[in-house]
Order: sequence, then C-alpha cells, then structure tokens
Amino acid sequence: MTIQPLSPDDAPAVAAMREAASAHKGEPLGPEARPMFDAMIAATAAAADVQVEAATVGGIAGFWLRPANARADAHMLYIHGGGYVLGSAEAFLHFAGQIAARVGANAFVPEYRLAPEHPFPAAIDDVVAAYRGLVAEGAERIVVVGDSAGGGLTLSLLSILASDNTKGTVLPAGAAVMSPWTDLALTGESFETRAEADPIFTRGVLQGFADMYLQGEDPTNPRASPLHADLEGLPPVRIDVGDNEVLLADSVRYAGRARAAGVEIALSVWEGMPHVFQSSLGQFVAAEQSVNAISDFLRQRLVAPADNVVLSNPLKGA
Repeated sequence: MTIQPLSPDDAPAVAAMREAASAHKGEPLGPEARPMFDAMIAATAAAADVQVEAATVGGIAGFWLRPANARADAHMLYIHGGGYVLGSAEAFLHFAGQIAARVGANAFVPEYRLAPEHPFPAAIDDVVAAYRGLVAEGAERIVVVGDSAGGGLTLSLLSILASDNTKGTVLPAGAAVMSPWTDLALTGESFETRAEADPIFTRGVLQGFADMYLQGEDPTNPRASPLHADLEGLPPVRIDVGDNEVLLADSVRYAGRARAAGVEIALSVWEGMPHVFQSSLGQFVAAEQSVNAISDFLRQRLVAPADNVVLSNPLKGA
C-alpha cells in the first residue's frame, strides 16, 4: 500500500467541497437523481482530439472514444459508476476520454442496464458481453477501467474471465479501478471509521443502492461482490482510493486478498480525498496525479509482452 499525502494546494478545495456537500450527505438517491448525477460527471473537461462514435459491441450499446494518438492494437473498456442505479455511458465520455487519451487507446464505454428496472445480474452480464464483444472484433490487448460500482464490475469481470476454462480465453492485460465497491454486504470497518470523514456517502445511501440492485439476491454473490470471488489467476490490478471514504476498506481488503492469491496489485490511498476524486480534474491536484499514474500503469500493461491469452487456465478446474 502506498499512502499519498494531501497536497497543501488541495486542502482548501477539499474543505470547500465538504462544506458544499454537507447539507445533502445521507440523502437517499434513486433513479430521480440520474439527471443531476449525469450533469455533475459530464462537467469534466473533454480531452483534446478524441472522436466519439455511437456503437454496439457484443450486443451492448455504448460509445467508442478514439483519441488521435491511439495505437491500433490498444483497447480500453471503461465501466462507469453510479451505484448500479445512476450514471450513463454518455455522461462519462469526457472523463473516460481523459484516460483514453493519456493511455493512447481506443476506449469503449458500454451502456449497461441500471437498477431497479434491471436488477442483478443485468449489469455484470452486460459488461461481460461487451468485453467478449471486443475480443470477437479482434481486440487482444485490452485494459479495463472502472470507478465505484464500475470498479466492482471491473473486478467481477476479471474473476469471471479468469475462471473460464475455454481454450483461447483472452484476459485483460491489466485493470485499474477507482474507489471500487467490492462488498455489497457492507461489512467494511471504514463504514464506522470513516463515517464522519466521508463527505458524500453513508452506509444508508449505499444500502439503498444495494437493495435496488440486488432485490433479495445474496450480497456476497461473487458476481455482485468481487471481494468474495476467487482471485487466483487475475491480471495486474491498480487500485486508487481516497482515505476519506466509507468504501476505503473495500479497496484495502480486496488488495490484501488479491495479493495473497498471487495477483500483481498496487494500492494507492490518497489522504484527504473523497470518493472517485479523479473525476474532479482541474479541481484537485491529486486528481491529476492519480489519473496520470493510472494512465501510466495502463499504458505499461498494453506494451508489455503479450501474456493475456489463456489456452487452458491451470489455476481453475485442475
């Protein structure tokens, strides 16, 4: 684990954000909040020279982001957050485009189905379909990126792919997740230790999201909560999380389990930072630093020697 200290330049911005958010902390969020959430995320500045194309991959609608500097063999799947209830591919295009441009990869952002209209396992089924669609279209060097619930979907995807004994299964070259929600059972100690520090979320808000998504399903199902999945055989993973998050323990515990399973994993904890602070590019110095570090990690994975085609996974079903 690497602790990234709070920059003195960020302290005033963090304080201002905390004050602005305090009046709404703990308010329940449902589908009615989608326009507000999308507008907030879409306010991220767009990266220069990134073309956007509506497309369907693996039967899942979404958007291609094509940076001018993208390498033909480099692909990225970006899975957005929003508690399985909020968010859209279109709203996240600017943020995903910032990462795609820095990585130099063409990125597909899928429009996976949202709860409560489409409960578990709709979201993870759509993400798996989109990934397999990329492979079917000839992509072999793929990295996966996700934030919050999208980070949980990313990590669930990795375990699903790693457990697939199908000959020729293509694993991602690597994955990066920001503030991933890995445990929908909400058992992390940071729900207590960071209850006051988190300027945005409470256990109650996240329980509401989990209830709308799971609708009675077991919250420890590994397809819903990757903390409880088999983590053997996963590709390299980078996790960035704020220290002031009730979901901090979801990252710390996942990293510990992954490391014990032999996964190459890097965990960076950013002091003073809230949930998915990276989307506040231009507001926090830490956001720029974290996005650059994530992009460096992904770029390195894409140019590393190809080792992501699994002919028959020796760690599964032996």
